Amino acid sequence: MLEALNGETMLYPIIGDPIRFVKSPQRLTEKLAERGHNGVCVPMLVPDGRLTDLLRGLASVSNVRGLLVTMPHKRAMFGHCSTASETSKLLGVVSIVRRNEDGSWHGEMLDGLSFVEAQKKAGAKIEGARVLQIGAGAAGSAIAAALLDAGARELVVHDVDAAKAKALVQLLAHRGCVNAGPPDPSGFGMVINTTPLGMHPNDPLPISPDLLTKSMFVGDVVAGHGETPLLMAARSAGCKTADGSQMVDAGMDLMVVFLLTMSNPLSGAIGQ
Repeated sequence: MLEALNGETMLYPIIGDPIRFVKSPQRLTEKLAERGHNGVCVPMLVPDGRLTDLLRGLASVSNVRGLLVTMPHKRAMFGHCSTASETSKLLGVVSIVRRNEDGSWHGEMLDGLSFVEAQKKAGAKIEGARVLQIGAGAAGSAIAAALLDAGARELVVHDVDAAKAKALVQLLAHRGCVNAGPPDPSGFGMVINTTPLGMHPNDPLPISPDLLTKSMFVGDVVAGHGETPLLMAARSAGCKTADGSQMVDAGMDLMVVFLLTMSNPLSGAIGQ
């Protein structure tokens, strides 16, 4: 990998805080090499509130051709995009951006598609399922939309910030049956955690593990931490599971296609 670096190498940093757990740098760099593309993904620790400073510095670095965007910058980065996909414009968030021909940023939100693909590969039956989703943040919003698009019969969203859950329900009401509700998995075929709970040893579980049954499929977006307490409890209950690392793997091909596709700066323009 290192021997291929030269003055023509394109850079695709992943930005976030915390950043030490990310797996994308090696995986995306390998995927780019498989495509014969001279590019590398590197981790960049960018604290909350410093995104504008970073982008100002990158403006003159012409070989930075795209960015992978993780917490806490997904919503803020959308505000720096001059063009974006319809999903990003609906939700006001991005998970990845690339340069337009004029040097501006084009944003996309791939978290939902990546998550759904990972669940399917792990054996989840989304079409016709009742799904309980914990979390209505940036990633959770995209995942909720993707679950409804994949045919979920009913989606119930819970967030400790009730107003955030209500806002997401209203935003997605036209896409299917979606409601806000308590974090009680009873009667659901799928239970998914889209919050950071599980990243730290003392985090509480997002639901009561005693309510899990083997008929449920349990998914978690937390990656880079091994098996989370939620997934341990689900496995003990006999549930099929998928973790955040599987979501990252499922999204790699989507990311490569997005990053290596040139976009028209007028296509998907914000405000048009």
